[in-house]
Amino acid sequence: MAALLAVEGISKNFSGLRAVADVTFAVPEGEIFAIIGPNGAGKTTLFNMIAGVFRPDTGGITFDGTRIDGMTPDAVCRRGIGRTFQLVRPFPALTVEENVMVGALLRHPNLSSALRRAHEVLWRLDLFDKRTQPASSLTLPDRKRLEVARALATEPKLLLLDEVMAGLRPTETDRMVEILKKINNDTGLTILLIEHVMRAVMSLAARILVLHHGAAIAEGVPEAVVREPAVVQSYLGAEAL
Repeated sequence: MAALLAVEGISKNFSGLRAVADVTFAVPEGEIFAIIGPNGAGKTTLFNMIAGVFRPDTGGITFDGTRIDGMTPDAVCRRGIGRTFQLVRPFPALTVEENVMVGALLRHPNLSSALRRAHEVLWRLDLFDKRTQPASSLTLPDRKRLEVARALATEPKLLLLDEVMAGLRPTETDRMVEILKKINNDTGLTILLIEHVMRAVMSLAARILVLHHGAAIAEGVPEAVVREPAVVQSYLGAEAL
């Protein structure tokens, strides 16, 4: 299967500190691919380069056959990459459906069409019944799902999820996992996620990339990667075995 996203030898330095070091990987269309690693490993910097926040110092990023490194975040979004953020910050004074409409307006400038798109997405994220509530009233699990809904409303070909399970209880994590699985199965949406919750990673990802000090130290199917000695030593700990 052809790669929807191809990252080739990208690096990023900040004031002499190498945050990402010569990372290469590819994500086929329709796959769920996870990036894991300890805090400070360079995961979010890598996401920011894909999303257009930072330009790589070296290497290139190709999405759907087009080089996107150097594009602005809005241009990357228009190309078909949606993303969430670690810090969930919906527009608090807007309702749930209005928050999602903001994303939907990218493809649906007509308000009634954007509302229909928002409602479709809210059904998928189990938020339709809360559509008229202000976003400020939502619980953390609901805010997490709203963050995914806002990104999904832009109709991406690739969805970047930055720790959407962080802070959730196991039952809430399992609910998010099932929602993401269903979206992937029903629509074929390609998902690239950063995640520390290994129960979610093992359940969702077809393949995993492990970063440590900005460099890739392992890549492959989850069952093999979590047993790599370098991964156990740097991130998972001996209890993973």
